[in-house]
Amino acid sequence: MIKYKLICKDCEMTFDSWFSSSKEYEKLKKKKFLNCHTCNSLNIEKTLMSPNILTLNNNFKNNKEIQKYKETKKLISKYQQFIKKNFNYVGENFAYEARSLYYKDKKSKKGIYGMATKKDIKELKEEGIKTAIIPWIKDITN
Repeated sequence: MIKYKLICKDCEMTFDSWFSSSKEYEKLKKKKFLNCHTCNSLNIEKTLMSPNILTLNNNFKNNKEIQKYKETKKLISKYQQFIKKNFNYVGENFAYEARSLYYKDKKSKKGIYGMATKKDIKELKEEGIKTAIIPWIKDITN
């Protein structure tokens, strides 16, 4: 098994994935089975990875990193709960809905949240429509 760090060339999201071999990676890429889990783009490439060498110091470092990750995830979850409670979810129609609110001066009691491509966000900013990008963690529990 081999682990690659992959990057979506469209939204610049990075993620790790396991493959049985480097040939398997190439085969899946050629058949267009590799896609970004954020924007669904097929424009995926390998990035540089450094080998992971285990030492006693690494174990302590990893524990600190794991704790930091858990704290960050907990904070993001709190933000998500706030957003879900106080904003309307518009799904993939975020750019359209944001423009509707901005240009038609709709007096909505709640703001909106949803998904948009990097290109959509850039265009909204160019039009003077303020947006914010936050990480979104899917609520997956076993």
